[in-house]
This record gives sequence, structure tokens and C-alpha cells, in this order.
Amino acid sequence: MYRIQRASHSAFVPIRGLRYHVRSWSDGEADPALPPLVLVHGWMDVAASWQFMVDAFSSGFMRGRRILAPDWRGFGHTAPPPGTDHFVFADYLGDLDALLDTLVGAQPVDLIGHSMGGNVAMIYAGVRPARIRRLVNLEGFGLPATRPEQAGARYAQWLDELRALHAGELRLKDYDSLDAVARRLMKTNPRLSPDKAAWLAQHWAEPDAAGRWRILGDAAHKITHPMLYRVEEVLAIYRAITAPVLAVEADGDSLSQWWKGRYSLAEYHERLRAVPDCRVAVVADAGHMLHHDQPEELARLIESFLA
Repeated sequence: MYRIQRASHSAFVPIRGLRYHVRSWSDGEADPALPPLVLVHGWMDVAASWQFMVDAFSSGFMRGRRILAPDWRGFGHTAPPPGTDHFVFADYLGDLDALLDTLVGAQPVDLIGHSMGGNVAMIYAGVRPARIRRLVNLEGFGLPATRPEQAGARYAQWLDELRALHAGELRLKDYDSLDAVARRLMKTNPRLSPDKAAWLAQHWAEPDAAGRWRILGDAAHKITHPMLYRVEEVLAIYRAITAPVLAVEADGDSLSQWWKGRYSLAEYHERLRAVPDCRVAVVADAGHMLHHDQPEELARLIESFLA
């Protein structure tokens, strides 16, 4: 089992009618001169997923620093509103805005987002530019461009998936043991070591009354978003970002593997040209979960950038 170097504190915060679960790390008393560091996870992940990267931060970087990581609604220990059968991207922006109001007030923060969380962070930084001092986007690539004529089929897909969810046909797989959960994590990410997988599994799933291990994620997250992804709107928001941005990607090119020709790394890099102050870094020998694969290298990149 992986042995953590820095223990996290777990708390629930009332946000927009929800009990938002937030993990925090600190080495001693927080220094008010240091901006809080906020970490937002990706789809089908949890706040505890940041543990390996937090452990890799140097003592000098952590001294006086406050790190906050929420479980997004419907993930981890943040339950969605009763009866939720789909999730709306804009709610992540609303949740993040309310969390910052509650946890840090008006103080600008350093924001790191992975995958879906990276997409949220990029949009938020353009909508609320004064709230972000520096931004690190870990493989938050956005989505393929869409055309207006795709709208009808997208809405139809959404309706069909809602029907399947309510019929009990759309669900997340459960597992017979914690070890089985760990094996599932390693199957998804072959670079994940057994000790890290065993540690992460206990935060990624929990047993139900029958002893089956269930993923801490709501099945409604599998519902396709009914609205099209409008690249022109995204680029306009990117242009409004005032914080310096570090876009970090793994050398494994997970974007091309996932979208299979519908969206390329070159297209993503072209979109980043809209960000006024953006630099790109590549982490070697890593896949999409680069904060699991190379936490030490990632920590060094982040420390240097945030300094």
C-alpha cells in the first residue's frame, strides 16, 4: 500500500444547496501572503487523486501554503441534488465560484485543473480573470468542434440516454472487492503501480450494504451533454484570460488516442494561441493521468511556474 507523505483534512462545505466535500493539505500555519492553491479533478475522478502530486511537492513550496481540492458534484463524497439525471457544465463554474467565495474570499488563487477540471479551469479563468493569479491546465483539451446541423442528433441522443438511465440500463460497474477496483484502475492506466492503485481504490469506491464496491461517481455523468461545444465561444473566453497559463500534456498523446481523428493535438495547440500568456510543457513517459504517472516531474514543473 502506498504510504502518504502529507495527510489531508476532509471537510464538508455548504455550497449552492449541496454538501461539498473538500480535501485540504498544509504544512503548518497558512501564510496569508501565499495564494491558495486550488486543485480540480477530472471526469470519474476524485479529489484524493491529487495525493501523489501533493506528496511530491518540496518542503519549501509547501511551507505556509494552503491547498484545497473539492470533489465535484456527483463525484467522491459530494452528492448531487436529489433526482439528478444529468449534469450541466455551467454548474461546475457556479460551484467553483461559490467555493472560492466561501473558502478564500476575494483573494486570487493559483488554479490547477486536470482533464474535465482543466476545461472548467480554463473557462473560469476567462470568465473571472481577476480571481486567478496563475493557471495550470493538465490535459484539459476541450472537445472536437461541432456544426449547427449536429444539434438535432445530439438532443435525440440525450433523450435516449435519459430514458436508458431511468430504465436502469445505464449504470456504473460495481466490483466484488477492493482489490478488483485496484485492478480496474491499473487496467485503465497500465503505468499505475500496484501500491498507488491499492491506495487510490479505497478513495475511488466504497462498499454498499451487500458488500459490493461501487464507484464514487453518479451514473448520470455518463449522459451526453445536450448542448454542442462551440469553439468560437471557447476561444473568445480564452482571449479574456489574464493569468499566465501553463498547459501540460503527456507525451503519450491521449487526445489522439481518445478522439481517433476527430480532434488532434495540433488543433488543441492552435486553440491555445488564443490565450494571451500561455506556454506548453510535455511530461515524458506519462499518459492522461500524468499526476499519477509522473508526480515528481509534474510537481517540479508546477513549483517553477507558480514561483
